[in-house]
Amino acid sequence: FTNRMTSKPSARRVRLETSLGEIELELYYQHAPKTCENFAELARRGYYDGVVFHRVIQGFMIQSGDPTGTGRGGESIYGAKFEDELCGGRLKHVGAGVLSMANAGPNTNGSQFFITLAPCPHLDGKHTIFGRVSAGIGVLEAIGGVATDPSDRPTQEIQIFRAVAIH
Repeated sequence: FTNRMTSKPSARRVRLETSLGEIELELYYQHAPKTCENFAELARRGYYDGVVFHRVIQGFMIQSGDPTGTGRGGESIYGAKFEDELCGGRLKHVGAGVLSMANAGPNTNGSQFFITLAPCPHLDGKHTIFGRVSAGIGVLEAIGGVATDPSDRPTQEIQIFRAVAIH
């Protein structure tokens, strides 16, 4: 008998090298192993390289992970959308720097993610939390403060030049 949870994660952290600086993300494999593996593997494959932050809402969150840049695209490493890992509600959107999956309803995770800029309790139990900002909170704040158009798209393109999976 082997426990699949004892297999080593492909990365413990992911560094986003953006046009405004670097953000390092600690991944919560113990709480959301499938989501963390998806994110780390997409980073390792270069999937996020060149992708923009297509949605920024000051005081709320920044969102990326869609290679089409529209907020309607993106795929997981599993092919189809995959299920939420909500941890029985133990993890909460308690403040700035919480890393969560963007979705279009229950069990619709793909490649899009967001990082909170403030507490967001209304998102608890609806989005898989799978990490946090461990370095670069100032960069997160800089991205969160950019000018946006009426549809919350940054007027200045903010790009992830490279996402690096760190072991």
